Amino acid sequence: MTVVVSGFEPFDGALANPSWETAARLAERGEELVGDRVVAVRLPVTFAGAWPMLDAAIREHEPDVVVALGLAGGAPGVRLERVAVNVRDARIPDNAGDRPVDVPVAEGGPVGYWSTLPLKASLAEIRAAGVPVAVSSTAGTYVCNDVFYALMHHWGLGPGRRAGFVHVPGSDVVPIDDQVSAVAAVVRHALLGTPEPVLAGGTES
Repeated sequence: MTVVVSGFEPFDGALANPSWETAARLAERGEELVGDRVVAVRLPVTFAGAWPMLDAAIREHEPDVVVALGLAGGAPGVRLERVAVNVRDARIPDNAGDRPVDVPVAEGGPVGYWSTLPLKASLAEIRAAGVPVAVSSTAGTYVCNDVFYALMHHWGLGPGRRAGFVHVPGSDVVPIDDQVSAVAAVVRHALLGTPEPVLAGGTES
């Protein structure tokens, strides 16, 4: 089986992006950590370019699982994203200077899409390993959410496919090796089609 894992280039003046570092390291250790081939794709932080690049990689490699990664600056741990929403509302310009406000990702598309990754099964394993992790119900409204929504809209709901989005924190919060282990757990459960346990992961507000 084949897995595509994407990460992003640096943005907003940063010199590195841990989402790409994590994706690249996971691809290097794919056979060891998940038992299957992992292909890493580095995406631009642009509304116009990110999904087309991921789409091209999906068409080339015909994966069974796609996990897109992004950086959640200031997050206290790994965030397993539950839902993508059909809106672009950029607080800052993307790396091409584009700053859409209140426009849809896909004109006429549904309000949102659920992830098809086994989030709760992954949460349990990652938490047991001592890595801070939570299920999140918002992937934001920037390029991360844009890719997540487009992935589900165009590919992720096909028969037998598993797809979704994971936000990683800064490497000063969770070391890259721990981020790699966490994402590897998500990939393994997706490949296995692990049933979801009944495990509370919601929030009060």
